[in-house]
Amino acid sequence: MSRQVNPWAALSALCIGFFMILLDTTIVNVAIPSMIKELDAGLNAIIWVNSVYLLTYAVPLLLTGRLGDRFGPKRLFMTGLVVFVGSSLWCGLSGSVEMLIVARGVQGLGAAMMTPQTMAFITHLFPPAKRGGPMGMWGAVAGVATVTGPLLGGVLVDNLGWEWIFFVNIPVGVVALVMTAILVPDWQPGTSHSFDPLGILLCCVGLTAVVFGVQEGQQYSWGEVWGPITIPEIISAGVVLLIAFVVWQAVNKKEPLLPLRIFANRNFSLGNAANVVIGFGVTGLFLPLIIYIQSVLGLSAVESGLLTAPMSLLSGTFSAISGKLSDRPWARFLPATGFALLAIGIALLSLRLEPGIASWELIPELLVCGAGLGLVFAPLANISTRGVDRKLMGAGSGIFNTSRQIGSVLGSAAVGVLLQARLDTRMADARGDYPTAFTNAAGDTMWMLVAVLLIGTACTLAMRRPAVAPVQDQVPVTQGS
Repeated sequence: MSRQVNPWAALSALCIGFFMILLDTTIVNVAIPSMIKELDAGLNAIIWVNSVYLLTYAVPLLLTGRLGDRFGPKRLFMTGLVVFVGSSLWCGLSGSVEMLIVARGVQGLGAAMMTPQTMAFITHLFPPAKRGGPMGMWGAVAGVATVTGPLLGGVLVDNLGWEWIFFVNIPVGVVALVMTAILVPDWQPGTSHSFDPLGILLCCVGLTAVVFGVQEGQQYSWGEVWGPITIPEIISAGVVLLIAFVVWQAVNKKEPLLPLRIFANRNFSLGNAANVVIGFGVTGLFLPLIIYIQSVLGLSAVESGLLTAPMSLLSGTFSAISGKLSDRPWARFLPATGFALLAIGIALLSLRLEPGIASWELIPELLVCGAGLGLVFAPLANISTRGVDRKLMGAGSGIFNTSRQIGSVLGSAAVGVLLQARLDTRMADARGDYPTAFTNAAGDTMWMLVAVLLIGTACTLAMRRPAVAPVQDQVPVTQGS
């Protein structure tokens, strides 16, 4: 027998898990001062608590998208959810920064198993011409989760301790698991994929080497790490391996991990470039901003979360609206405007930052950033994936999510390095006055984000008008029983 499935109910169950995943990309930032103190760790080590999550989240996404095609997205989503919840418990129980970093790495693997399946289900549950609304919901979840982390994290850190930013995932994860089991259809794409061990190895090792080199460069003074091996050599080796990965994908005659023919779709290619940019910009913004709010302005974790709450609300509202509008022929102007607004908001923030400023004076700039975020997430996803061949959707979903996470990894690493470098310089200029030095260093770092976000504007303006989706792509949704 089969029964009709409510696609919106199924999507809501998946979005709970998706929200939890993205929440954990920013919730750690608000707990940085507390973790540095209680774990007796340095800033660089704590930055790795976030970077390792982003790294282990980003690297396997190409593979987990294919695994969803082979074993069914529901099964892989639920497996990843169990891994994510279990590792969240491990994170909260960690007694050292080293153990926390390992646990966060496992948590990222669970997230990587879940994320591609949400987008794959949208393409299955909704016909192409009606994906704007679901993408709006998906984008609203992404936008709200990314900027809600500081508020929820602040409440938990101030009242219960930093461990609870991880413990909170346990009840939420259980609810998501039950809802997924009941509401989400056990859809089997019916395709049997071969896997690409060499491609997986080249991609994982190459990306890890690049991120490690960028992240740890300042720590090792851009010199020797182990014996004669230096940071520039590690980064160079990573770039070579990534080039080799792309070459191998081009010559692999079986089934490459990254089917390069998918990039013949102009909107998909430009959308992924823009996706790297938004991941870089969002992750890169919160690191200096939260430390400035707490360490310079003296706000508590809860107060810093409340300060960014209006930004979160506006982002979610704009995501829902822009998602519904993203089926329109002129939809590319939505993310283009969003990138421009986010760049303007960050530029204004960099000019506004002062050691003695009243925190509420930052709200107008944060609202501009929130509006920009809300105009990017959902329309960018819808426009980028709408014209992708249905047979390549598993790979396309993995690639699209990978590009955003690669941007997040690079943003976290690059901003962390630049912030530390500028802080050293500004401390000398300010003669040891930390509030002034950090304020100036944070402002300097934000200008890098502005420059990167303008690239996103250019990419989205270069997109083409989406093609009308064929009727045969519309799939009836039934639940086997």
